[in-house]
Amino acid sequence: MGTGVMIGAGIFALTGQIAELAGPLFPLSFIAGAIVTALAAYSYIKMSNAWPSSGGIAMILQKAYGPGTVAAAASLLMALSMVINESLVARTFATYALRPFDLQDNGLLQSALALALIVFAYLVNASGNRSVSMVSIVMSAIKIGGIAIFAVAALWMNGFSGGAFAEPTVGFGWSGLVASVAFSILAFKGFTTITNSGGEIVDPHRNVGRTIMIAIGICVVTYLLVAAAVGASLDINQIVAARDYSLAAAAEPALGRVGFWFTIVIAITATASGVVASVFAVSRMLTMLTEMKMIPHSHFGMSGSLRSHLLVYTVVVAGTLAVLFDLSRIAALGVFFYLVMDMLVHWGVLRYLRKEIGARAEILLAALAADAVVLGAFTWIKLQSDPSIVAYAAIGMFFVFGGEHLFLRGQKGR
Repeated sequence: MGTGVMIGAGIFALTGQIAELAGPLFPLSFIAGAIVTALAAYSYIKMSNAWPSSGGIAMILQKAYGPGTVAAAASLLMALSMVINESLVARTFATYALRPFDLQDNGLLQSALALALIVFAYLVNASGNRSVSMVSIVMSAIKIGGIAIFAVAALWMNGFSGGAFAEPTVGFGWSGLVASVAFSILAFKGFTTITNSGGEIVDPHRNVGRTIMIAIGICVVTYLLVAAAVGASLDINQIVAARDYSLAAAAEPALGRVGFWFTIVIAITATASGVVASVFAVSRMLTMLTEMKMIPHSHFGMSGSLRSHLLVYTVVVAGTLAVLFDLSRIAALGVFFYLVMDMLVHWGVLRYLRKEIGARAEILLAALAADAVVLGAFTWIKLQSDPSIVAYAAIGMFFVFGGEHLFLRGQKGR
């Protein structure tokens, strides 16, 4: 499921946005994103090896900071970034589904289809864990195989010398390339859902870490294949113009109408499975946070288990975001929330747990520095192009930390 979440978001939702910032060098963004992600994964792997649990990131943060505002707020930021990811992928699903009818720019239809997918993900999750697991395994196999076939066929037809790769890099500076790595990191962040599997994986002290690295490795190969195929088929202007459906746009000139339809089917499968797996992971994480008394909860008159309530809350928030925001703004909001949470994880492990789990300070510092550089470049670019989304992110984090502080203080007073 971790691999499924990664590929569902990264390739189909973010390739065009990465190319818009990085220009002809955009495949390098995926390589840099993989390096930053591998550094980041070190903290999660060391913690999961020491204390494998179903709490995942919430467990890591609580071990580092104790059951206080920082742990609770950072955990909630992660949950929110995952809900944002669901909205992002749901709108990508809608864009690809509408592309054959040339209706991909119809905002009303996009919102309706995105909402329909989120409701479908709710129904699959409500039917039980076995259904989620089966859907995720089958769809992940289909989409990884399908994406690989598309990429290899497109490269076979076009080689590496045409399209965007034949263009000069004039007009695309290093700041754009570094900022684009933020989107690449978002494309890899699904690996964090694997940290929630410590309660189920056989021999978790060894296998959680191995699973994370295997998932990242699969995604690196897949992303680079697709980036090369899209870059060889389309120039940068074409990729940017079709940034929300760049794989479908690249498939037609390379492989004809059959390739176009093949890519559409794979995209719909990939994004649908990504939303199903992400809803499962988010509702599970929110359940853990509620049981740990780290976030407030109200039944609102609903019957059933705690997780069934949080499943409803998850799809309501994801559906609302999918209706209100476009793809680029949803992705940017997810970047801010995720990178701040990720830096808090690394700092907590470095400051409080490094000796206990045997982690190396230089790797933790490198992960922190990489996140800080990417976040700084991304913020700078967004302040110039879309300052309001920076404000939304800052306001959102203010309310998360402030709300958690008030809630936890109220809990202590009882």
